Amino acid sequence: MTLPPPGDIAIVVAGALAAGFVNGLSGTGYALVALGFWLQAMSPLTAAPLTALCGVAGHIQSLPRIWSGVRWSRLWPMLSAGLVGVPVGTLLLHHLEPEPLKVGVGVLLIVYSAWMAIVRRPPVITGGGPAADATVGLIGGVLGGMASLSGPAPAIWAQLRGFGKDEQRGVNQPFNMSVLLLALVSAGIAGFLDRTFLIWAVITVPTTLVGARIGLALYGRVNDAQFRRILLGLLCLSGVTLILTSIR
Repeated sequence: MTLPPPGDIAIVVAGALAAGFVNGLSGTGYALVALGFWLQAMSPLTAAPLTALCGVAGHIQSLPRIWSGVRWSRLWPMLSAGLVGVPVGTLLLHHLEPEPLKVGVGVLLIVYSAWMAIVRRPPVITGGGPAADATVGLIGGVLGGMASLSGPAPAIWAQLRGFGKDEQRGVNQPFNMSVLLLALVSAGIAGFLDRTFLIWAVITVPTTLVGARIGLALYGRVNDAQFRRILLGLLCLSGVTLILTSIR
């Protein structure tokens, strides 16, 4: 078995640690952080399923910590619609260019984050019920299937619902984990989980778990207001990253 060059290994390990930390702290954002490192050392065909695998591993590790925030009555409509949306997004990917979509989502994330950081009393949406939750889940699933952007929609919606930090993660994390798992299965069916993928998986999964453990420890020390600011900062950074990586 031939190992990758040491320089590539260093870049990938750094990306796994950083992405694992962010994921452990916030419950989202793994792919956006990791891909900034990993695409310098591997092809997108390897990086995409690898982020899914490591993201799922990080989510599983932190599930016991946030399990008290899971509310199945809120989660099921969103999760069910999201899983339906993933193959829809994958089909749309063959007919639409992902770059304009990423720019649009990036602008939306920046505007939303700036607005929520400025307003003194953020709005709380109480209406809509399961139908509204399912609509948001469908949007997240479609965006996940099209451009690996399953995280922003449920993250924003949980904030607008006025959930506390545990409740936000109780929605975001199971949703993202399920979408990523479906994406990983799809990659396996498509034949992308080759020997190169397995080599990188052996390197990145343990590293991700270390980073996620550190992030999860810090998560336990922040309150709801601090978690809100962290998540807004992450959403804004994600928006900037999406725009920059879409400019050719």
